[in-house]
Amino acid sequence: YQLDAILGLIPGGIGDFVAAFFALAHIFFGAFKLRSIPLTLALLNNMLRDILLGLLPFYVGDVIDFLHKANKKNMALIDGFVNDDKEIIRRVNQKAIQAAVVFIFLIFCICIVIWLLAYIVKEIGSHLFT
Repeated sequence: YQLDAILGLIPGGIGDFVAAFFALAHIFFGAFKLRSIPLTLALLNNMLRDILLGLLPFYVGDVIDFLHKANKKNMALIDGFVNDDKEIIRRVNQKAIQAAVVFIFLIFCICIVIWLLAYIVKEIGSHLFT
């Protein structure tokens, strides 16, 4: 579990993405073995938050990444979910809702960027060809 923080020291965000690759095992287990959408969303939420925190510059993100321990949190979520721990299931549902809201926000932002790019291309084309 400490490999995540060590890999995060590789510059350029490469280490954080390699560490996230190892976290895909948790995502696979939640999605395909346990077949739980809320658990998978909660695991994704932890993984994406870990990547985001690790990308902070000047090694601040590496320190935060070392303290965040997303892989341990994901393993605790899986263990509690399998053992039907009510507190863990409540946290899974809470994190799933957070992840769903963030995903909807990101999709909205992507749509705005696509619209903005189309608008800019249309404006540039109208100035060039008129």
